[in-house]
Amino acid sequence: MIVILIGREQMKRRGFLTTGKEIIRKETPLALYKGLGAVMTGIVPKMAIRFTSYEWYKQLLADKETGAVSGRSTFFAGLAAGVTEAVAVVTPMEVIKIRLQAQYHSMADPLDIPKYRNAAHALYTVLREEGFGAIYRGVALTALRQGTNQAVNFTAYSEFKSLLQQWQPAYHNKELPSYQTMMIGLVSGAMGPLSNAPIDTIKTRLQRTPAREGETAISRVRAIARDMFKQEGFHAFYKGITPRIMRVAPGQAVTFTVYEYIKEKLEHSNVAIVGGTYEE
Repeated sequence: MIVILIGREQMKRRGFLTTGKEIIRKETPLALYKGLGAVMTGIVPKMAIRFTSYEWYKQLLADKETGAVSGRSTFFAGLAAGVTEAVAVVTPMEVIKIRLQAQYHSMADPLDIPKYRNAAHALYTVLREEGFGAIYRGVALTALRQGTNQAVNFTAYSEFKSLLQQWQPAYHNKELPSYQTMMIGLVSGAMGPLSNAPIDTIKTRLQRTPAREGETAISRVRAIARDMFKQEGFHAFYKGITPRIMRVAPGQAVTFTVYEYIKEKLEHSNVAIVGGTYEE
């Protein structure tokens, strides 16, 4: 389920449960799934780009003599992978998803026709009315968010995995059990959103509205941040952090578990892997 806290700036503070109840009451439970089409369309290429680029950057940053990958190299490989996925697929997907989620209409009333009917229609409408650049609005903030997300995510996961392998001699040169991979994926997945929640909040507010004539992206970001702080206080930068962690952390737990499983199968098969064997 997708619940985002996107009420008007003058709304009083409320939690994600209250927001979810209001959405269900006013727009039916189906409204919790607004933007799902955009997410499902983008998730497969996003994950493919994330892990492929991460492996490539990591090999690029590995020690030329020993092939070892340091913690710093892991951090920068994750950072670069996050920026790559942000530019390639995440930014357009986020713009469309946020436009679908931000519009208010009752899905129980067939006469209440929204501006954006689905992901494909939203993409067509945004391109027709605002131009190609509109789907890349907030790309710098998205790249910053995704970059820091994956830098923290991959670094934390690699460190946790290394510690568990050291503590368990039986798994020193073997893959961890799936339940352990899932647990460290869950924890590392939660660390990313906690590290960059203000960036994500500003990005969401920037992407949900059309650009204003004569206003630059930087000035818009500054105005959003200034208004948020003046009108809502510091806590406004962390609005939506709970549902975001609830969405991202389990997703990373599943993703890392599947990733490790597929990687192990490929390494023990006859399929050639560019760059050789994966090393943490």
